[in-house]
Amino acid sequence: MPAVQRISADDLLVLLAVGRSGRYITAAEELGLNHTTIARRIAALEQAIGGRVLARVSGSWELTELGRGALSAAEAVEAALRSLSAPDGVEPPLEGVVRMSATDGFCAYIAAPAAAAVQRRHPAIAVEIVAATRRVTQQRTGLDIEIVVGQPQVHRARAVRLGDYCLGLYGAVDYLADRGTPRSPDDLADHCLVYFIDSMLQVDDLDVARTFAPAMRDSISSTNVFVHVEATRAGAGLGLLPCFMADRHPDLTRVMPDTVAIQLSYWLVGRAETLRRPEVAAVVESICARVEEQRDVLLGVAAPG
Repeated sequence: MPAVQRISADDLLVLLAVGRSGRYITAAEELGLNHTTIARRIAALEQAIGGRVLARVSGSWELTELGRGALSAAEAVEAALRSLSAPDGVEPPLEGVVRMSATDGFCAYIAAPAAAAVQRRHPAIAVEIVAATRRVTQQRTGLDIEIVVGQPQVHRARAVRLGDYCLGLYGAVDYLADRGTPRSPDDLADHCLVYFIDSMLQVDDLDVARTFAPAMRDSISSTNVFVHVEATRAGAGLGLLPCFMADRHPDLTRVMPDTVAIQLSYWLVGRAETLRRPEVAAVVESICARVEEQRDVLLGVAAPG
């Protein structure tokens, strides 16, 4: 009978890092190892288990069925090590880096306060926030969480609906006094639109949003929604803006609220194994709580506090 090879706990922790990030190089940085060592540890684990634990899919490493089973063992090892670092009866401290991407407005008004709340409770957690308005990435390399607009089509990941928000049409008080306030869709042809750059917009739901007034010409366009807000405040035209951002400015007036009220949804996407990480779960919980707390503000039915 062939000898049964001993499975190394260190090799399991290497698999855990690769399984969560999808990349050897990211796992190497997290563990303080080099790429070659990561590859060698994975090869040793596969030899000990007797099969492949990772498969190359679309430029990233995905867990095989055997790998998912090994990952459960790796998570148990991680939890055991974490418990040893805390005194008896004390919840082990959460630590680590959580990396996320989200749209500009969500980053500023939802993600940042949520991350700050986590950091106050768990000072050893660091949150890196990347502002990006785009479709969900299929590889998710280097990111633990993605927040996108519109229901995403994902593979080998979980998608969770966070909540809705509303886009409204706004004009600066001085602009409307000078140019007149539109009362019907026909009046919009006399005004320019401040919104995203059409040719660079990757999000289908945001692209569809502008069809409410096809006759409006573009004024100032940008990939950044904060530019939309400031250009509208400066009188560049009527801005199609998130209500939770525009309603913070008393010099902006919402026009035609019954006609132009475009409801969109925020979705959170992450690998199932990544979302189980305690530090990631803490950030997700805080984001969900912040979205619920700001629900009426996001929908434009309450003033921002």
